[in-house]
Amino acid sequence: MTLPAEVDLANAEQVREDLLSVVAQDASLVIADMTATTFCDSAGVSALVRVARRAAASGSGLRLAASAPAVTRVLGLTGVDKLIKIYPSIAAALADPGADVAEDETATSAPGQAGSEGRASQPG
Repeated sequence: MTLPAEVDLANAEQVREDLLSVVAQDASLVIADMTATTFCDSAGVSALVRVARRAAASGSGLRLAASAPAVTRVLGLTGVDKLIKIYPSIAAALADPGADVAEDETATSAPGQAGSEGRASQPG
């Protein structure tokens, strides 16, 4: 699923709902295409984390394809890269036969570990 150029307070809830609708269709793997996304704020981070946790709970995997330095930096600073595997392209995300959860942390981690100030770890 392709995400918008900016994922922020104005559209994060819609992004979350759209991704969850794909997860609800029993998809075994969902790839969020953020390759054209140039901005993601804390609301966007929270939406992604909530989707990742819901996907893991339903047996689905979530992967992100993101290449903009501003986006990958935010995902790294908030710890999302430890919860969701991030790839530089959709092709790379599809090519990885590995687990859908980053190696350092599981999708059922304790609250507060995935984001700043606990916002990113709210249940979905």
